[in-house]
Amino acid sequence: MNLLAVFAHPDDEIGCIGTLARHTARGDKVMLVWTTLGELASQFGDTSYEEVTRVRREHGAWVAGQIGAEHQFFEIGDSRMTGDRSEALALARLYARFQPNAVITWSDDHPHPDHRMTAKIAYDAVTLARIPKILNEEQATHIEPWREPIRFYQYHADASPYPEVFVDISESIDTAEAVMRYYQQFYKWKGTPEEFRAGRGRIGAMSGVKYAERFTVRSAHGRAVAYLD
Repeated sequence: MNLLAVFAHPDDEIGCIGTLARHTARGDKVMLVWTTLGELASQFGDTSYEEVTRVRREHGAWVAGQIGAEHQFFEIGDSRMTGDRSEALALARLYARFQPNAVITWSDDHPHPDHRMTAKIAYDAVTLARIPKILNEEQATHIEPWREPIRFYQYHADASPYPEVFVDISESIDTAEAVMRYYQQFYKWKGTPEEFRAGRGRIGAMSGVKYAERFTVRSAHGRAVAYLD
């Protein structure tokens, strides 16, 4: 299968990194996508835009390399996302090229506007990727639509109306912890890798495995069913 993870800023992917690592380990094609460069992160202080974006790109490439995934940055602008049609269309064109069978993204209700807007355009892109006339607006090269069903997963939120699913990451917990440690050491986060592992253990206990990650699943376009047969 092809799995696409769509987030707003480098480090957002920590919530699903064990899942992504598990998929690449079994031979699935995975791509990490960030809609912004995360250039306004407060930890960088007065560091220049050029240096911040260099570091953020470096972080994304390192994480993708750790799990054997492809990666891509869009440059919509940190805190400048609107969730409009142009943003969703840019993502839809990526869907058409990558042909995902599943997408993982943020929840709909996260306080950060970039997170909410990323979830919105990730979902909107599922439909836009199916429509040739939309995909090919002002395009010099024809883009074939992607109309296969896409399972749409979001980070778990207590208020979500969608059913929850758990992914067993017991075999990829070391990779997940290594990515968390990488960011924690750079940003000097208060949370420790040990606490991260314990948190995944608590989620695992909810689903009968040692370590797990938790999502909700939202229906998208399924296969046509011949109801009248």
